[in-house]
Amino acid sequence: MKHPVLLGYHVVAGMSDTVTGALLMAAPVFTLSLMHLAVPADALPFLSFIGAFVLAVGLSYLYGAMLVRRGGCTSKIEALWLVTAILRGSVAVYVCAAVLSGALAPGWIAIALFDGACVTIQAAGLRRGWLLHGDC
Repeated sequence: MKHPVLLGYHVVAGMSDTVTGALLMAAPVFTLSLMHLAVPADALPFLSFIGAFVLAVGLSYLYGAMLVRRGGCTSKIEALWLVTAILRGSVAVYVCAAVLSGALAPGWIAIALFDGACVTIQAAGLRRGWLLHGDC
């Protein structure tokens, strides 16, 4: 259960979302400029609200990293993967639809690709039993 790839996955996913979420909350214009994206000025409060959600997803992955490092608690990590895959899948579908309809600029597709990749990894891992069944 202490596999370095599993730990690395949680740290990368967790840090990417935690940092992005915190930056969206604190400095949405700066964060969007780093991502080469833009939104209308009146959307910024909502973007900060979305940042809180992104931060929470990131912290969930960091909690998973702690569980991996500690060993055991496989059922907790499986639950985390299921819930975050549902959340990320919802985001990926929405962003793809919004880009295709013209509601979001094409640059937003990078978010859908990252979330879709995480969903694919986690769905495959859950289906194939990558997390090895252990006690919590």
